[in-house]
Amino acid sequence: MQLTTTYPDRNYPIVIAPHALDQLDDYIKDYKTKFLFVDNNIYRLWSERIQSIADQWNIKVYPLPAGEEMKTLEHYSQVIESLLAHQITRNTCILAMGGGATGDFSGFVASTLLRGVDYIQIPTTLLAHDSSIGGKVAINSSHGKNLIGAFYRPSAVLYDLDFLQTLPYSEILSGYAEVYKHALLDSARAVQDVENAYPNQQALAEMNDIETYLYRGVETKLQFVIADERESGVRQYLNLGHTFGHAVEYRYHLPHGHAIAIGLLYQFIMSNLIYGTAFDITHYVRYFQQIAYPLQRIKDFEFEPLYQLMLVDKKNNDQGVQMVLLKDIGQPTTHHVTKAELEQAFAELQKVIKE
Repeated sequence: MQLTTTYPDRNYPIVIAPHALDQLDDYIKDYKTKFLFVDNNIYRLWSERIQSIADQWNIKVYPLPAGEEMKTLEHYSQVIESLLAHQITRNTCILAMGGGATGDFSGFVASTLLRGVDYIQIPTTLLAHDSSIGGKVAINSSHGKNLIGAFYRPSAVLYDLDFLQTLPYSEILSGYAEVYKHALLDSARAVQDVENAYPNQQALAEMNDIETYLYRGVETKLQFVIADERESGVRQYLNLGHTFGHAVEYRYHLPHGHAIAIGLLYQFIMSNLIYGTAFDITHYVRYFQQIAYPLQRIKDFEFEPLYQLMLVDKKNNDQGVQMVLLKDIGQPTTHHVTKAELEQAFAELQKVIKE
């Protein structure tokens, strides 16, 4: 499966297929210098294949720590200085092989190195089907997640489904939250399709026909990204579940998708509160429990630290905390919410889980 973005210029291909990495030579053969930033876990599991590619194309390999811990100013400084020591020119390409954190970090390095060199996303997780598309790159601040970043398109996205074979279930679960989010942004039929395809933990772990839902998710995301690349309007809808979810992720160190699933529950409650919608919260709680999201953690959350993190969310403006909510499935909107409303929804969320 392959898509191509439809910007007025500087478009890039998105290849979603087994053995997609076999096409890499088509995209890197003209670069003088090539660096591969690879997640340590991926390097350990796929070292033979990675080293073969590196030797074939004279690629310098940079193993990176796994996860969000790498996305610091200190680590960025070390890496950028190391790259500059190679006396590179702009005829350089950075390859980002790993999950969302690897793609975020590598893309940010590429966007700032010599004021911008090309980079190619090679996502290896279910979650990265989302983060590798759309050109948002970033590192973290002590004040919150992804607060230092840029909009910078990749030259290509090669989503090799072979890598999904070695994913632990926690990573599958993390990525599935974004698949489910894309379905919520699409239609009730799309939500029903994914719930039918993956009704429980066993079905999701098997990931049968996952490429179909990854492709649909990418299609949905591209509709928003191409219409609003710099997130001043409808692209914000892709942050459904992320205002509360990012705060949970940062405060309690949950995997991204686990926190976003909790954020989706929170926005359902908030949508019911603000718009008088009738989302059946118990259905979503039950479904998320069936596929093993750690919803029991919610009982131990504290509101005030999460509220302080929501106050620095990137979608906010002078009017305060702005959330993406659903007036109905497939009908996202943004709404400014008060502290009282946030606290009321938080109490409802904890109550639902305790019941």
